Amino acid sequence: MTLSRSAFLQLAGAALVAAPAAAQTGPRMQTRKIPSTGEALPIVGCGTWQTFDVGPSAAEREPRAEVLKVLFEAGGSVIDSSPMYGKSEGVVGDLLAAAGTRDKAFLATKVWTQGRNPGIAQMKESMRLLRTERIDLMQIHNLVDWKAHLPTLKAWKAEGRIRLIGITHYTEAMHAELESVLRQGGFDFVQVNYALDDRGIERSLLRFCQDNGIAVLINQPFGGGGLLRKLSARKLPDWAGEIGCTSWAQILLKFVLAQPAVTCVIPGTGKPEHMRDNVQAGLGAYPDDRLRQRMIDTVGV
Repeated sequence: MTLSRSAFLQLAGAALVAAPAAAQTGPRMQTRKIPSTGEALPIVGCGTWQTFDVGPSAAEREPRAEVLKVLFEAGGSVIDSSPMYGKSEGVVGDLLAAAGTRDKAFLATKVWTQGRNPGIAQMKESMRLLRTERIDLMQIHNLVDWKAHLPTLKAWKAEGRIRLIGITHYTEAMHAELESVLRQGGFDFVQVNYALDDRGIERSLLRFCQDNGIAVLINQPFGGGGLLRKLSARKLPDWAGEIGCTSWAQILLKFVLAQPAVTCVIPGTGKPEHMRDNVQAGLGAYPDDRLRQRMIDTVGV
C-alpha cells in the first residue's frame, strides 16, 4: 500500500509531535550568505500564498502558529507574504506578535500595485498588518510598475524602513525580463520559480545572479504542487538515502538547493506536519551533478 504525503507524515512525525523538546535542541538547518550583505540566511523558509489566508478562529490560526514554531525551532527564519495573498500578512503579524517571535523572523513581503503613491500606501499597510516598523525584504511583485516603485524602495532602504530590495515573478516566460531589470542595479534579491520539472532558471538567470551578487529566493519548488502530488503515489527511489531524504518533498527541495546560487527556498504550507518535513531539506548532503541528472531521469521530465 502506498501512503499519501499527509498520511506518511502523520506517522513519521508522530515522535516529533510527542517530543517537542527534542525539536528545540535538534540540528539547525544550514545557511547561505546574502551576497550584498554577507548575512547568513537559513535555506528553508515558508511561503504564505493561500496557506495563511485564513480567518480568526483558533481552528484556523493554531496550525499556522505551529508552522511558524516548527520553522523557528529548526533554525529557519524566512516568511514570505504579499498584499496579493488575502489575509496572510495580517495572520503572520498576529501570530508573531502573540508568540513574541518577531525577532526570529526574516519578513519578506511585496508591493503589488500601480503608481508611486499607491505603492507607498500599500507598503505602509503591510507594515501595519505585519506589526513591524521595518521589513527585512521588500519586493516588487511580478514586476508590476517596477520603475515607479524602485526609487521609493531605495529611499526607504536608506531610511532604514526596509533592509533589502527584491523583485519577483513566477513564470519562465518572464525570466529574460527579470534579468533585464536586475541589470539596472539596486536589487539585493530576486524571487523566481524553479523546480525539478521547471528548470528554465538554469539557462541564464541563475548564473547571472551568481555572477552579480544577487540572492535568490525560490518559489514553487514542488512544481506548483502538481509534481509533488504525482510523485506521492510512487515509492521513494533507492538513492534518496544518499542525500538523507525520507520523502518526495525533501527530494524536490534538495534538487533546488543543490544549486549554490539558490539562497533560500520558500515552499508554502499551513500544515505543521508538512513544515516538519520541509525543514529536513535544510540538513545534510545535497545532490551532485550526477545525482541531479538521475533525479531528472527518475521523474521523467
